[in-house]
Amino acid sequence: MEATEFGHLVHRWRDRLAPDDVGLTAGLRRRAPGLRREELAQLAGLSVDYIVRLERGRATRPSAQVVASLARALQLSGAEREALFISAGLLPPRDGMVSDFIPAGVQRLVSRLGDAAVGVFAADWSLLTWNPTWATLHGPPARLPAAERNLARAIFGNGAAHRSLHPSPPALTDDFERSIVADLKHARARYPSDRRLASLVRELCTVSADFARHWNDAAPAEHTSSRKTIKHPKVGAITLDCDVLSVPGADLRIVAYTAAADTTDENKLDLLRVTGAV
Repeated sequence: MEATEFGHLVHRWRDRLAPDDVGLTAGLRRRAPGLRREELAQLAGLSVDYIVRLERGRATRPSAQVVASLARALQLSGAEREALFISAGLLPPRDGMVSDFIPAGVQRLVSRLGDAAVGVFAADWSLLTWNPTWATLHGPPARLPAAERNLARAIFGNGAAHRSLHPSPPALTDDFERSIVADLKHARARYPSDRRLASLVRELCTVSADFARHWNDAAPAEHTSSRKTIKHPKVGAITLDCDVLSVPGADLRIVAYTAAADTTDENKLDLLRVTGAV
């Protein structure tokens, strides 16, 4: 397929999405159906100019990361995602690899759970998508390069992800750190051929003595729900339930932070959600 076919697909699938489908406010004076280019750019973490060049066939070599980001933002089905990769001249992701694909139903769920802070993670704890409340609670993930949006890198690494573990770092206990490493070990057993996951483990074993210790000691296990106290610069300490929900068949983790009803913590979370304070 030609690069123009890639642009045609992006444009066509952009036109079929309504702002409400992705958690955006439609506003007034919309002269065309679907998402605007700037809205797609925001959702995919790309520049508006790059979206224009892709749709008009002037950018002809999008990376696999760019195609995956567009597929998530456009809420494509598995078959549509495969077609988008092929139209970009790329092989679709193979079975047996960590998947970044988010089913459309999960994307709609995230966009409509505005009262909770919700993020969706891949099996290697790469953050794939999030809602506005998540960004106000933890700081906007879009400020980070895509490769740095990884919870394990934020905890154990020495790059931008680790430095940005504020404004809202939870109190990281040894048990919490061990559980994340045990979960990664569980993923490594499921995806032994995944290069991204293997590279992540090698990197963190090299730069973090704590990660290496946990990797050697922890048995593979899934990370579970807990309560966390987050120190936010705008509202102070806020204690929230952190629930980790699995998506059958997709190997995704939906992480949701919620507060008990009629509490100071609920008021603080509501204030962050309404004001967008970070």
